[in-house]
Amino acid sequence: MNVKEDDKKYIANTYARFPLEIVRGSGSLAYDENGREYIDLGSGIAVNIFGFSDREWVAAVTNQLNAFQHTSNLYYSAPCVELAKKLCMRTGMSRVFFSNSGAEANECAIKAARKYAELCGRKNAKIITLENSFHGRTLATLAATGQDAFHRDFLPLTDGFLYARANDTESVYALANGSDIAAVMFECVQGEGGVLPLERDFVKDLEKLARKRDILLIADEVQTGNGRTGRLYSYMNFGITPDIVTTAKGLGGGLPIGATMLGERVKDVLSAGMHGSTFGGNPACCAGAVSILDRIDDKLLDDVMRKSELIISALSGAKGIKSVSGMGLMLGIETERDAGSIITECMENGVLVIKAKNKLRLLPALNIPDELLLKALEIIKTACAKQE
Repeated sequence: MNVKEDDKKYIANTYARFPLEIVRGSGSLAYDENGREYIDLGSGIAVNIFGFSDREWVAAVTNQLNAFQHTSNLYYSAPCVELAKKLCMRTGMSRVFFSNSGAEANECAIKAARKYAELCGRKNAKIITLENSFHGRTLATLAATGQDAFHRDFLPLTDGFLYARANDTESVYALANGSDIAAVMFECVQGEGGVLPLERDFVKDLEKLARKRDILLIADEVQTGNGRTGRLYSYMNFGITPDIVTTAKGLGGGLPIGATMLGERVKDVLSAGMHGSTFGGNPACCAGAVSILDRIDDKLLDDVMRKSELIISALSGAKGIKSVSGMGLMLGIETERDAGSIITECMENGVLVIKAKNKLRLLPALNIPDELLLKALEIIKTACAKQE
């Protein structure tokens, strides 16, 4: 089988793939069909937070597969309950709905917010999101996404969303004063928007508005969550308490899972039959996620911040680099040269990085060894320093 040719022939043309076939991996190292080694700084877009083929994760998933792989949500299963309990205990949330992806987690949050508003007498209430945000690729989460580039091919959009300017409190308040509002939905770091953190005062203002007006606060932690920013969830860096928290990506460690965590005010708004997912809470996925969550401890989070400072120190002010933005091990590098050209050169020299708009985006495994990280940074710096 010729993988690249058959991919182009048989798989829907929705991805602009790099000319690289990965056949195996170990930790932060990936290997292609020719046995060539690459340092992976993308971790499957923030998914493989302990790298490739993590032994503890593999063991947890395999043990569950040997018991039973799926049972549907018509029956109880321990891994699903164990994961939900751990998430609630570590966040202060009250209940969890499991799905298969970040978009699905956000869909559930949207439905919960609309139902809450209806119960409060606000029919057809809208949800405020932020310009430059990204919340998924389903029709509803596309509409929630505050970027026209994602909208233009799929009009008409699902109604019910208003877009405020990020870090502009007055913009949010103006929308809130003009319509019935169910919720404000935001990413503490806008990942697909260019790895741009929100300002602390702005996030605190969102919480003040939510409490004053009985508006729900939805923190989209799909990419920022599960230790990525140096706290278990990025909102914890801002000292706020959301009503709904969504996450996915790194929680599963490589298997598909989404989670919508519901706070006290909304824990009972969804009753039997209002929402569902055939594969949501899959036992194997949940067993793997329990293994992941159990190892995101203070020691690991401190090391995430240490490595973050190491990267920022190494790259800030380096030749060809304009700026470094982000938080923890979710960083964006603005370069003088075209980011696509730099990504190609890095790949040719054994380092895998990805983009966010016009920036290089670094999302390494949280446990990447220092020696691999430093080696990769030197390759990135060399590529950035070249002239066109």
